[in-house]
Amino acid sequence: MESHRIDNAGSVEPEIRGMVRCMADVYWLEQSEGDLPPEHDWLSPGEGLVLDSLHFPKRRTDWLLGRWTAKKALAICLGVQQQPAEFARIEIRATLSGAPKAFLADRTIATSISLSHSSGRAMCAVVLCETTLGCDLEKVEPRSDAFVEDYFTSEEQATVRSAPSADRGHVSTLIWSAKESALKALHTGLRADTRSVSVTANDAQLGLPGWHRLQVRWSEDQNLEGWWQAAHGFVRTVVSSVALSQPILLTKNLPDLT
Repeated sequence: MESHRIDNAGSVEPEIRGMVRCMADVYWLEQSEGDLPPEHDWLSPGEGLVLDSLHFPKRRTDWLLGRWTAKKALAICLGVQQQPAEFARIEIRATLSGAPKAFLADRTIATSISLSHSSGRAMCAVVLCETTLGCDLEKVEPRSDAFVEDYFTSEEQATVRSAPSADRGHVSTLIWSAKESALKALHTGLRADTRSVSVTANDAQLGLPGWHRLQVRWSEDQNLEGWWQAAHGFVRTVVSSVALSQPILLTKNLPDLT
């Protein structure tokens, strides 16, 4: 059963366990290509047109996997039944900046979402209010000295150089992932100079399970706050301009936080 209300501006605002409009809990879900249904009846008509315009198989699969992951995450958060017909009422549209925006029955949903893909997997982060949000999923792999010099700030380069050689792939992946998340949150993407944001994270926590805090500076007095996790060969990051809770993994139902 759906659990939402439509505000006076015509947007669909979540109404879940007394949540207020602007909150800092962040939810996340990850799916793989094996989770994709064989049929496309869960897409909205508009999404079907977008799919028809994508001709490269990898691009089509990545796009489908991102939409599937986002719809599944939103269905859990909004209490929408996880059926193709209900998923088709949820539409993920790209804004002018390229950032995803969620609609339900052609009305905007008062949520923020961010999507990422890597190596046959997709991640979606959801905050149940309208705010800045960026997430990123990256497979851990070594990055060359030239890559680090070209795309990292001097402080970030020093962080990579100071890490044990066995950890440098993890450290450089963590920094790169946090940059991607930050630039998504700022709605610039990789159109911006990646050195315009500077990541601070405690890489000494690499061997520890769970989520760990990070910070991204993007101007003299402006920071984004967030979290990172390294597990199963991937790094996950999520950032926002508001303080976020430790990311909460979505399961079949919205976790009970009381």
